[in-house]
Amino acid sequence: MCSDRDRMSLYDRRVLPRLLDLVMRQETLAGYRARTVAAAHGDVLEVGIGSGLNLQFYGKAVSHLTGIDPSAELLAMAERRTAGAPCPVVLVQASAEALPLDDHAIDTVVMTWSLCSIPDPAAALAEMRRVLRPGGRLLFVEHGLAPEPSVRKWQNRLTPCWRHVGGGCHLNRKMDDLIRAAGFEIVSLDTGYMTGPRLLTFLYQGSATPGA
Repeated sequence: MCSDRDRMSLYDRRVLPRLLDLVMRQETLAGYRARTVAAAHGDVLEVGIGSGLNLQFYGKAVSHLTGIDPSAELLAMAERRTAGAPCPVVLVQASAEALPLDDHAIDTVVMTWSLCSIPDPAAALAEMRRVLRPGGRLLFVEHGLAPEPSVRKWQNRLTPCWRHVGGGCHLNRKMDDLIRAAGFEIVSLDTGYMTGPRLLTFLYQGSATPGA
């Protein structure tokens, strides 16, 4: 008989990666991906590269791309998509809280719908700041805490259950505050709802640079 832990492990390894790939392939997300990734240049790190859905949007300004993700199953999907990338791609199974990169090694960090599921977002953002070169940029689009109290109430109520079935996804993280608290200066920020349930669709999209 399978224990709850065994069932969760099977879900995490077999079901969740395919579910995430399916959900994140929604056409409504493509425009947000393209606008975020288009500004990447030089040596790029994508945090939470997942199944590689951003690879098609990188341009010729990118000289090298390192993609990290904790899921071996998602990285295997990403590997199949590297053929269309405009630059060399290296995929690494690693945690965002302990990036396997030297200090100031990266020109651009890209993060799309990843910070919601990182167990320690403050540690991960500190690592992103560490690996960015002076003048480098963090490009991001994330869903998170909505401005309306009624929506926030349900985001806070549902997050403890949602994160167990959603790969650690938190509905109630205020992404701009987390980024600023990690020592970044936000250069541009657009917020608002995309199509879909309000609990899931309040977006933070923008760029930030490491603070002095």
